[in-house]
Amino acid sequence: MIPAKLVTVVLGGQVLGIDVARVQDVIRLGTVSPVPLAPHWIAGVMNLRGRIVTAIDLRARFDLPPRQDRAGSMCVVVEHQGEPYGFIVDDVGDVIDLAPDQIEANPPTLDRRWQQVSDGIVKLDVLMVLASVRAIMDTELAAAA
Repeated sequence: MIPAKLVTVVLGGQVLGIDVARVQDVIRLGTVSPVPLAPHWIAGVMNLRGRIVTAIDLRARFDLPPRQDRAGSMCVVVEHQGEPYGFIVDDVGDVIDLAPDQIEANPPTLDRRWQQVSDGIVKLDVLMVLASVRAIMDTELAAAA
């Protein structure tokens, strides 16, 4: 199903669109407590209004260099298989409306890391990747990253 509205986020200079129906909250990144023996892309856990949320460092997940100052990072809280996860991103943009005819197939030149999680692309002022929450959370793909 094609999402009608997307939350736009920026990660390492790439604009991603996440289906707004999957987004529970958008917050400034707060205190994250590390989890021993967790995969490198799990930043830790955080408390969000009494709920424990697993924080996913999307820079680490996609093998991007770490951000120098994490203080300005944002967190997009999504639900996956009934559990909340916080995607740590560089910035959050707007909620945009999307028409089905705006979506195009991934171009062959799209970076591999984005191809593995992309449900297509949208050409705005920049190229936006439609990011699949399911694919981002796929641990086999993440382990290969």
